[in-house]
Amino acid sequence: MRVTLPDGSERELPDGATGADLAAEVGPGLARAALAVKVGSDVRDLAAPLPDDGHPVAVVTARDPESLELLRHDTAHVLAAAILDLYPGTKISIGPPIEDGFYYDFEFPEGVKVSDADFPAIEAAMKRHVKADEPFVREDVSSAAARERFLAEDQPYKVELIDDLGEETVSLYTNGPFTDLCRGPHAPSTKRIKAFKLLSTAGAYWRGDSDRTMLTRIYGTAFHSKEDLAAHLERLEQARLRDHRKLGAELDLFRFSDVSPGSAFWLPRGTTLYNTLVGLSREMGAERGFTEVHTPQLYDAELWKTSGHWGKYRENMFVTESEDRPMGIKPMNCPGHAHLYSLQRFSHRDLPVRYAEPGQLHRDEPSGTLHGLLRVRRFVQDDAHIFCTDEQIPDEIALALDQCFATYEVFGFEPEVELSTRPEQRIGTDAMWDEAEGALERALTSRGISHRVNEGDGAFYGPKIDLHVTDSLGRSWQLGTVQLDYSMPERFDLRYTGADNAEHRPAMIHTARMGSFERFIGILIEHYAGEFPLWLAPDQVVVLPVADRFNPYGAEVVDRLRAAGLRASLDARSESVGRKIRETELRKVPYMLVVGEREAETDAAALRRHGEGDLGTFSVGEVTDRLLAEVAARETRWPQADPAL
Repeated sequence: MRVTLPDGSERELPDGATGADLAAEVGPGLARAALAVKVGSDVRDLAAPLPDDGHPVAVVTARDPESLELLRHDTAHVLAAAILDLYPGTKISIGPPIEDGFYYDFEFPEGVKVSDADFPAIEAAMKRHVKADEPFVREDVSSAAARERFLAEDQPYKVELIDDLGEETVSLYTNGPFTDLCRGPHAPSTKRIKAFKLLSTAGAYWRGDSDRTMLTRIYGTAFHSKEDLAAHLERLEQARLRDHRKLGAELDLFRFSDVSPGSAFWLPRGTTLYNTLVGLSREMGAERGFTEVHTPQLYDAELWKTSGHWGKYRENMFVTESEDRPMGIKPMNCPGHAHLYSLQRFSHRDLPVRYAEPGQLHRDEPSGTLHGLLRVRRFVQDDAHIFCTDEQIPDEIALALDQCFATYEVFGFEPEVELSTRPEQRIGTDAMWDEAEGALERALTSRGISHRVNEGDGAFYGPKIDLHVTDSLGRSWQLGTVQLDYSMPERFDLRYTGADNAEHRPAMIHTARMGSFERFIGILIEHYAGEFPLWLAPDQVVVLPVADRFNPYGAEVVDRLRAAGLRASLDARSESVGRKIRETELRKVPYMLVVGEREAETDAAALRRHGEGDLGTFSVGEVTDRLLAEVAARETRWPQADPAL
């Protein structure tokens, strides 16, 4: 057989040769480093026979991106083997690799409760399996034989999985004493696992069904080197320290309460932060011709049936009844905006119509998925919808994208663009989807916007352009979206009068820049570690008198700063100035003004910046001008001290 390598070269191998044979043919170094083989886009075991079908074949090593998923899958199996060593009678379910790691779900014997405190013992047992260099051996057996085996081992979750697969044969993988139901692939042996760490435990219902057994999920991660693992653990520690739930409480931004799960109670400082972002969204929208509207919270079920949400999204809606009429609280603004458009008459001269609404939304998210501000039930979205003619679509998509890019530039984010195409479950005709997908693709390519295609991940009513940003910890977040929709105008029978005096159907473009303000604030808190730029900070400057007798002068300075438009406050407590500075630093306030006798006599203040210290003494006017200039510039990072001051 002849095998084609990724560089186009060929190797001649005996019929039935495996990936291991190919690696050995290329050279002994590759044979030692080989973990798996990639045929086309399919990763397979090294021991699997190579197909003679012309597909390019690559040997996977630790340098390849696919290798980490392989390694973490191996480590999940080793975790399960260690658990069965330490806790006989444990029932195992599934253990997949996931982004940045892996997990495995277990039902422990009655009376056994495993927590983080047990991780050292579990990791020690895992290391014994790694040191033993246990090969991962694949065996294809009949489903009946596999079912009988797992029944005998009292592993009901494996039996259920086999029954649900409904296949004649299944594959099993064995490493040491442990055998698992698994499609693979795996590395040659456990010895290839170099560095791993167990991270946390959580509860997880079997198959995500709250009526089924609650299992214990153990999370972990694995890397090819101890250095890579250490760097990852450091990132996790930074993420823990930056956790927006922790910082949100420490900085007095918001609280959560069981009286309204998944809904933030915004404190004054948090509300200031919130309103500043809403103001930015309004400003940028107004510059681009969006007009703000307000639509109801509660709608008759008929509106949701018209939009398609009653059939596709009802389980995530809060539903109620009024005078025997089923009603739904809105989970998104678009049907209300479509209905608002339908209540008016428009000609082609009126289009495009651009509606914006920082609308309050509610979604009935499962309690187990709620996560601070990042996954909530009540939120406000910087939502906007454009109604336009077909000819206006390219310019309107460009306008919506421009607002997204301009928004992210304020925060120093560089977005990556993704075009998401039709999902399996959707409304509208294939012709509508063809036209909508083509229009979005043309809008991106005509402007030279680099993007990737995400097949099948569009909204149920239309394709979309999604924008992803990377934060200071290297994590990617999907924020903005631009969606082209022909279905909703059709379903709501939206019209405008054309130049020919005939009725025409407008197109509808859905767009959001920050997404929900709640989630965006959660992201920003962690991105900035709570150290917000001056323009965004809830408290921009605190005046610190060195003694009580200078409080009147401090109050005068605060009044002048506030009159100039700065968010200023006075720390008039009878504490030492050193303690005031330390506590203001902990609150991450960008600037401090220390005032005493000399400052009071010269209408000045000693300027300090958070994290940098003393910048010198300047007149109150000079300080005010500097801070106002920094606010106006919307600095994304802390500026360096200005020698001119």
